[in-house]
Amino acid sequence: MRTPKKLYSDERIIYHSELSTCPRCERPLVMHNYLAWDKTVQTLGGVLSIASRPGHCVQTTCSGHTMRLLSAQGQQIAMPGSTYGYDVLTRIGWLRQERRDTWAEVQADLALRIHISVSHVRYLYQSVYLPLLACHERQSWERLAQVAEANGGLLIALDGLAPEGGEPQLWFIRELLTGLTLRSGWLSRQDQATFEAFLQPVSALDWPILAVLSDKQRGLEPAVASVLPNSLHQFCQPHYLKNLAEPLHEADSAFKVALRKAVWQEIGVLIRSEQANETPKHGLLTTTGLLPTAIPKTTIPDSAEDTSSTPSAKKELLPAEVIERAETRVADDLIVQLLRRTRYLLTLKGRPPFCLAGIETYQRLQEVASLSSELLAHRHHPSLTCLAEGLQTSLSHFTDQYQELQQGATWLCDIAAILNPPPERPATGKQVAQRLRTYLDQRLQQSDISPRLDAFSKHLNKVSTSYWPGLFHCYDLEGHFRDTQRRLLRTTGQKGQTRRTLHRTGAWELLPRPPTEAERLVAFRQVPLTALADEQQRLRQHRKRFRLHTRSARRAKAQLDQLRLQWLALSSTPTG
Repeated sequence: MRTPKKLYSDERIIYHSELSTCPRCERPLVMHNYLAWDKTVQTLGGVLSIASRPGHCVQTTCSGHTMRLLSAQGQQIAMPGSTYGYDVLTRIGWLRQERRDTWAEVQADLALRIHISVSHVRYLYQSVYLPLLACHERQSWERLAQVAEANGGLLIALDGLAPEGGEPQLWFIRELLTGLTLRSGWLSRQDQATFEAFLQPVSALDWPILAVLSDKQRGLEPAVASVLPNSLHQFCQPHYLKNLAEPLHEADSAFKVALRKAVWQEIGVLIRSEQANETPKHGLLTTTGLLPTAIPKTTIPDSAEDTSSTPSAKKELLPAEVIERAETRVADDLIVQLLRRTRYLLTLKGRPPFCLAGIETYQRLQEVASLSSELLAHRHHPSLTCLAEGLQTSLSHFTDQYQELQQGATWLCDIAAILNPPPERPATGKQVAQRLRTYLDQRLQQSDISPRLDAFSKHLNKVSTSYWPGLFHCYDLEGHFRDTQRRLLRTTGQKGQTRRTLHRTGAWELLPRPPTEAERLVAFRQVPLTALADEQQRLRQHRKRFRLHTRSARRAKAQLDQLRLQWLALSSTPTG
């Protein structure tokens, strides 16, 4: 077993109770003749040896006579049972969450001032700092009360993160105007009863819930109606638009695949030859560093030479030939750039509802084809001719399908514009609903459209009818819900966080925190130790679920060995 390093303190401090009289009978306090809470603490300013001389009441019949009144200032240096100061804990959280440092980088920053290992940095962050953050947020009731009184109630948002590996789903209830997390937890099921249990504490608050923002989920909608019957239930408009675009996105994806295949059949040989000419025989492209690759000379001399296998084959070129050769190189370079652009366009990916890769690919390839034809009218080049003719032939087979998809995309943009009236012309929920209803009816009544567009218009009406009861409350709530995309609960966490980490500690990782390191330190020193102990226990119970979720063979073996020992310690029973 490794011998722990001995710490030598830079300063010895003995604190006394700040009280001069007994809090029970108000008689003078006297100090005990011994020291309590005697410990060595590592802080960012140095190693301190601290202790507290407790006080007690002089009256033997007073209950304060048996009390040990310690110094509050001394207890704000470090937590009980910890040899690291609150400033160290705050620094770890600041480096991890604000600077996005790795555990090794955090340890390297602290190692200049204190003795600490990488594993202990990770432990302090996960088991101490995050619970402190949760306890600090619970001290924001006054801020929540001020917002509720100013607005006549609260606005809440519900959102969940897709589960990992069959585990429960992470869900949040956040107050929109303050950003405070009212409730967060893992739901083993997403049915009405589970959502009702999750929402029940919110309904018991002292302030009314004006409205709820969420997606339209099967179990969530009746749960909100049951637990919060007097609250408006606003459905998320971005989710609504995404559901509207589903069939169009599927058709656009199939369109992109077919278009890509057709283009490769027509000009695939040309694109591959350009890629092969671009790549040197050794396979290295641009290389930099301490040992960079030499830059090839691309300048054309005033008197170019035709290099042959023997020096005697060299001949002087006329000025016109020099100019023609230079122009040919420039033309070849331009065609290479067009081919690279074409190759890139064949790799575009879409994101519904508005970023449709098939439509964009067709439009951008049409631009390349038009430019190629324009260039050919000025100067002929065989590769350019092949590119222009190949693109025109490929695109001509998809014109009708492109126009259908473009019409569907236009409908989506029109609906989005109806839902987002300009600020200079605000509209009520009733007005927006009337405009949307009129627009959908016009689409249904069109008779000169293709069967695909007719089916899409019916899909728009069906999805809109499903969302209708909760789609327009946001326009009548004094603008609090207008920017629904910005006010949606963000479940991506800090930069660099993986989905796995969010599932394991997401409820703590996503909590709001004080803006500066100094404010965070002051807030943590005011956290009651009993509340911190409860929160640490809550975190430990949750993390037990993921103990065996590891791909490390060494760690898994250690955990399985421990499980085996615990099992063998049980009383044996007959088997078979």
